[in-house]
Amino acid sequence: MLTKKQHELLLYVNQHLIESGISPSFDEMKDALGLKSKSGIHRLITGLVERGFIHRLPHRARALEVLRMPEGAAVSPSAAPGDGSGFAPNVIEGRFKPELPGSQPVPAGEVVELPLYGRIAAGTPIEALRDHSETVALPPHMVSGGEHYALEVEGDSMVDAGILDGDIAIIRRCDVAETGAIVVALVDENEVTLKRLRRKGHSIALEPANEAYETRIFGPDRVRLQGRLVGLLRKY
Repeated sequence: MLTKKQHELLLYVNQHLIESGISPSFDEMKDALGLKSKSGIHRLITGLVERGFIHRLPHRARALEVLRMPEGAAVSPSAAPGDGSGFAPNVIEGRFKPELPGSQPVPAGEVVELPLYGRIAAGTPIEALRDHSETVALPPHMVSGGEHYALEVEGDSMVDAGILDGDIAIIRRCDVAETGAIVVALVDENEVTLKRLRRKGHSIALEPANEAYETRIFGPDRVRLQGRLVGLLRKY
């Protein structure tokens, strides 16, 4: 069982990873929790590590990953130790719309309907997937700010980042993203792929989260970003 401050820190670290792709600094954590010194943060992190909620990645600055969330927090663990991704997908578990006996439907006006464009598949530009006849419903807090759309994930190239075949990826539309972000990229105006973005000099690397796949490197004129992953929906 977590203390109140441990719970607050875990939620803050997880949200920071989702939004920025990197773990917060000790100063950021100290300020967020209203503590006077970083020693208190060290103690809280040690407690979370001992309880199996977070993991310190060795030999890396600002390298924390969330392994699990407290019971009732519907957030999937981040990538496996050693991946260095810093991504902790925000996963809404269960059905897209509550249908089980005794479930409490979300009141009308308190969900957002996003267009579901289809499965991300090689050789299919995002423009060709656009179909507003299918939508997914999700809480407004998952899509605060900007334009969003949904795509169904195909394949296992991102499994080590907690992104599985059949997941619904929630994408914030953008044409720029920081290195380390998981993005929807259009390659050669023809192929759409969901990969981690890395910049290497003037080149762009699209990095999978599965050792069975190779990182692909392109010139900047061959890759156009079409969005950044901000959350996942998953059915069971």
